[in-house]
Amino acid sequence: MHILVLLVALMTTQSVSAQAPAPEPIHAGARPIKMVVLGDSLSAGLGLQASAAFPERLQKSLKDKGIDVDMTNAGVSGDTSSGGRDRLDWSVPEGTEAVILELGANDALRGIDPKLTRGALSEILTRLKARKIAVLLCGMLAPPNYGSDYSARFNAIYPDLAQAFGVPLYPFFLDGVAADARLNQADGMHPTPEGVDVIVKNILPSVQALVGAIAGQRS
Repeated sequence: MHILVLLVALMTTQSVSAQAPAPEPIHAGARPIKMVVLGDSLSAGLGLQASAAFPERLQKSLKDKGIDVDMTNAGVSGDTSSGGRDRLDWSVPEGTEAVILELGANDALRGIDPKLTRGALSEILTRLKARKIAVLLCGMLAPPNYGSDYSARFNAIYPDLAQAFGVPLYPFFLDGVAADARLNQADGMHPTPEGVDVIVKNILPSVQALVGAIAGQRS
């Protein structure tokens, strides 16, 4: 698929910013919350220095706000939702308290049947719920070249699953970055360090709410 087609799709698709509730305060001296970012190249940091990848930049932003998180980057470039499901147990070790689930972009790029994507993400959420691990689900949008029916079926996966499993949804992981050449690498698809910082800034309230909920359960 031509990259420009994807960019046009993302520019013409209205994204909705996540509305996160006010987070619970994190008390000084509390042990760090163990968090895993389970994703693909968008979170793995393809083309970037390790320090510029999304999990590392998010961890720094949280620390700047006095929130201590033990962050693991479990992003694998090229991974699909099924791939994330298959490596879930070793990617999300025992003791993990929160997962940011960022998978599905490669499913859409490859035209994988949305039913398979939905099933894989549903199994991930089911298994994480059974382990009592909090989840922030990050949505993705399908390109238009597979047709409006495909896009409608794919785009509905994330809000449907968020509602079914009662987990918070960040509607579009690349909100504010997709289709902006200034914020993407030469391939037009992966964010630059500046693009990562935009993603972190936009998603931060949702992550703070997730962390606050975990801290509240501890007390």
